[in-house]
Amino acid sequence: MSTRLVVLYFSRHGGTLALARQIARGIESVSGCEALLRTVAPLDDPLVPVSDPIIRMEELQQCDGLAFGSPVWFGNMAAPLKHFWDQTTPLWINGDLIDKPACLFTSSASLHGGQETTQHTMMLPLLHHGMLIVGIPYSEPKLHTTRSGGTPYGASYVSSSGQLTSDESELARKLGQRLARIARQLKEGS
Repeated sequence: MSTRLVVLYFSRHGGTLALARQIARGIESVSGCEALLRTVAPLDDPLVPVSDPIIRMEELQQCDGLAFGSPVWFGNMAAPLKHFWDQTTPLWINGDLIDKPACLFTSSASLHGGQETTQHTMMLPLLHHGMLIVGIPYSEPKLHTTRSGGTPYGASYVSSSGQLTSDESELARKLGQRLARIARQLKEGS
């Protein structure tokens, strides 16, 4: 049985989507692991492109782990993602996400646009659900040298640069690999 990880994101201009794809590549590079790329519905903007299927609550309930991504909106997660989490009370009541690993990723228009504060806000619903937060350890050499994105809290990207740098791509893939390995170990150990 494969270990299934949901890569859940919202992306208005494509930066968060680019990170999601790299994290999914990292997940799928781990034997026995599968990435499901999913997004949430935009709240009021019909022009927001939807590149992947809208998440169904059952997919989140049945996943073995979660990669969760948002653009930076005033130092906070995007409203469509907050709206989604506000609908997960049934999962919380049932304890469906307890002890499942989760990681974070975000994109901003500038290096000091609020990536780390956004990742902190993204952790809150995950912690309330009892999830285990997985970051990028400083044993990853690129975390020491990158000038364009990446934090110990999760993968990040400065979207004003136009496309992911090799550092940002590698850190995102490494985060996906780490999440997948931990999810697989937890699943095999249960």
